[in-house]
Amino acid sequence: MNDSDRRTGDAVRPKRADARRNEKALLDAAAAVFVTSGVDAPVRDIAAKAGVGTATIYRHFPTRADLIIAVYRHQVEACAEAGPALLTAGATPYTALRQWIDLFVDFLVTKHGLAAALRSDSAGFDTLHAYFLDRLVPVCARLLDAAAGSGEIRSGIEAIELMRGVGNLCIGADSDPRYDARRMVGLLIAGLRVPR
Repeated sequence: MNDSDRRTGDAVRPKRADARRNEKALLDAAAAVFVTSGVDAPVRDIAAKAGVGTATIYRHFPTRADLIIAVYRHQVEACAEAGPALLTAGATPYTALRQWIDLFVDFLVTKHGLAAALRSDSAGFDTLHAYFLDRLVPVCARLLDAAAGSGEIRSGIEAIELMRGVGNLCIGADSDPRYDARRMVGLLIAGLRVPR
């Protein structure tokens, strides 16, 4: 069996439930450490946060780039899955949209460091950015459509435009501790409301 056969076999074989939980715990820990210490934080800090040894991290993610990419994808998936769940559980579609945007802001603030670390591989970065758009634009569009359909916000707002606006308001949050991206984004989202 050559390496490509092994990789193909690994891709087909589903991970055990405990392995999935361990990987999720590692990715959550890495994301938290990346927010506070940047993507160059020592692996031992991530291991300590996850409650595992460093060898466990290297077994799952042989290189730092592998870990950074996995954190990025993990956060995109969490944000994508949150949209429909919030829409189902939220008091109103606008409330679900606002809560999702808060999660999106948290993701974007973390993403800036991840994106900077990945820029040296422009093809890889472009692939991840396309994945980000493919997964999150439809979720945002669904939330906007629901809130517009309920008469809570103006109609005709494009998801990609809103996401770019939110993204632009998040720039600088990592370099200026006095800048409150969530507050600025809150003002933007409040501006979507239909006057009553």
